[in-house]
Amino acid sequence: MPASVFRRRPRTLTACAALLAATAVAPAATATATTSGPDPLAPFRTQHLDWHTCALGPDDDTGRALDAAGADCADATVPLDYTDPGGRTLTVAVSRRKATDTAHYSGPLFLNDGGPAGPSLHMPLTTAEAMGEVAARYDLIGMDPRFVGRSTPLDCGWNLGSAFLRSAGSDRAAYQEEVTVARDLAERCTRTQGDVLPYVTTRNTARDMDVIRAALGADTLSYLGYSYGSYLGEVYTQLFPGRTDRVVLDGVNPPERYNQTLLRGAEAVNEEALRAWASWTAARHATFGLGATRGEVLATVDHILDAAGREPLRIGGTYVLDEHVLPAFFIGGLGSDLDERRADLARTVRLLARAADRKPVEPSQGLARQLEFLLTSAGSASSSQMTAILCGDVAERRGVGSYWRAVEQSRRRFPLAGPLANDITPCEFWAAPAEPPTVLDNDVPALLLAATGDPRTVYSGARAMRERWPSSRLLTVVHARQHGLYGEYGNTCVDDQVNAYLRTGRLPAQDPTCPTAPNPHGPVLSPYGQR
Repeated sequence: MPASVFRRRPRTLTACAALLAATAVAPAATATATTSGPDPLAPFRTQHLDWHTCALGPDDDTGRALDAAGADCADATVPLDYTDPGGRTLTVAVSRRKATDTAHYSGPLFLNDGGPAGPSLHMPLTTAEAMGEVAARYDLIGMDPRFVGRSTPLDCGWNLGSAFLRSAGSDRAAYQEEVTVARDLAERCTRTQGDVLPYVTTRNTARDMDVIRAALGADTLSYLGYSYGSYLGEVYTQLFPGRTDRVVLDGVNPPERYNQTLLRGAEAVNEEALRAWASWTAARHATFGLGATRGEVLATVDHILDAAGREPLRIGGTYVLDEHVLPAFFIGGLGSDLDERRADLARTVRLLARAADRKPVEPSQGLARQLEFLLTSAGSASSSQMTAILCGDVAERRGVGSYWRAVEQSRRRFPLAGPLANDITPCEFWAAPAEPPTVLDNDVPALLLAATGDPRTVYSGARAMRERWPSSRLLTVVHARQHGLYGEYGNTCVDDQVNAYLRTGRLPAQDPTCPTAPNPHGPVLSPYGQR
């Protein structure tokens, strides 16, 4: 189970968000500006990428699937610190599915699955499905960002995977427990990984992308990024103006909305999504037994949350769910309004309702994986990476009391989402970022995708990004409560519009709108989960 709300394909839960301000970046200029004399990054930009088969062994399903699709893999070498390119280096894992339509070759298309810290090595597989014949025009490039997946790893050695998407709890004493957890996680990460934490940032991932672009021999790159990946794409365009061709950002927000409380500002749309899910579930009371009306289903949810507040729920003989972790199961399950995803959440809630009645329950295989990720060290690496990237980008000291005040104010209107969206995070106890947050002062002719009911990157953020980039176009899917559209939602209108742009490089004349009508063949469901 992924650790991020902003992952392109979050699995039921931890896909559970939405996605800076002041001064443009002086330190970055030294890493990206052209200067007279030798290029200190030349050894990286001109490196030979040793392409090889992707599978690491018989149990490597992703590698075997890439091999079967004719893709190959390599490890690029990049500087840990771009201001010291002669110092320590890292490896970044890259996959490539080469273009076969050489008559219409359009260069490399870099792919990012979201996150922060979403592995993306597999993406040439899933993206090729969505692109159809257009895929043959591109070298499809998957990349595990620095410290993620097969790249040089990072793991703070935590005993849980729920550093984010935690809820403040019902009272001040419960919130103080959250303060202790956040401080402990930050201190442990500083203790074990402090030498690299300043370099675990989106800006450095963008620089890695540009090194790989150069190593591929390309003057420009095209880019498709989902969710957090849209932020990565924005940062790349700011650091490397003129080096992008076609850009698609799906689930988009302006940089100033990317901050350490990822879901703040998305409370209302998540509560609306909960009510919509409750209505859907009530209409299927014979299947799920959670209530025959929306009110009855919501009462079941309240009963589960209240029970966990009094005493943690026991799931099987191994797992205990308290009021800090439990709300994420609801928020995480609201990232899509597809029937399959809503049914997943309903089945989980049915089991949680039994646990709330103190009846013995055994988790399904999928739920057991989620619980293991959230509650044990199995989720440490992924959660460490997400936290390090986010805090490395935008950590700020707001004061411990400020979160509690925001929680109390928000919970009056948003009893489920408010205490989770406004809870304290390890970023409160993180060192200040090595560089100021990225500020966009450019205009990129990109295709932006958004659903009006997206519960992660809210629609107002997409509108703000459209205004920021007058040369862009915003494709809107109306009345959809979906995070991640292209190749994910089964919407022919969306997929055709994106593929037309990738085929021709021409944006629509006006901002297009698509209805929620699904693809008659259904969505492309990925074995890697759903955003």
